Amino acid sequence: MTYCVGMVLDKGLVLMSDTRTNSGVDNISVFRKMFHWRVPGERMLAVMTAGNLATTQAVISQLEERTKAPSERRNSLLEAPSMFQVATEIGHLLRSTIEERQLANGDRGRGRFTASIILAGQIKGMEPRLFLIYPEGNFIEASFDTPFFQIGETKYGRPILIRGYDREMSFEDAVKLLTVSFDSTLKANLSVGLPLDLMVIARDGFEATHTRRITHDDAYFQAISSRWGDALREAFHSLPDYSFYAPDGD
Repeated sequence: MTYCVGMVLDKGLVLMSDTRTNSGVDNISVFRKMFHWRVPGERMLAVMTAGNLATTQAVISQLEERTKAPSERRNSLLEAPSMFQVATEIGHLLRSTIEERQLANGDRGRGRFTASIILAGQIKGMEPRLFLIYPEGNFIEASFDTPFFQIGETKYGRPILIRGYDREMSFEDAVKLLTVSFDSTLKANLSVGLPLDLMVIARDGFEATHTRRITHDDAYFQAISSRWGDALREAFHSLPDYSFYAPDGD
């Protein structure tokens, strides 16, 4: 399992993903799930992946054409005229990759090779855009009503995002909000784990404005985790007490 979040702000885009992959509690590994490509001054693209690791790695390899010699590689995403076309191409590739693996494995492959992808980025002259690409290859785009996407283990961190998100918030507050969301998810599900990868993409910057790998000994993450726990306990004890007796004493 994994957990990835992409968020749209007025200022740009903020992405965070975990790095854990596991096949049972005794087979846990670290794999990067956030990837990016850029043309300086012209475009910045980033994806985060969740699902079957072999499927997502195959998709990324085909996007980068790793089977070819470096001089022969040609990432078509860097030539697509719009983010919509980028999402369409990734969707087609994801669907065909899943279909190939399921077909090759017959009944044993049914439902085992699914994956989903969050695509974020901006092309010069256009708005920053965020897409959620489904295993079937179709996708939806973030909007004012749906300003962030989650993939993987979404349920534990979602309430934090819903309550705390503000489209006008600063990048720093967005990182803080995502850190709390991930901390809540890590506390509730062992299949999501550190390190975490963070990327901030400022509007019209066409580069990763800020990147960071958050490890177990990261002082900021430890402070957020500890103080958020304390704040929750304080908030809980400040709530009105429940009484087994009716207010009138009956």
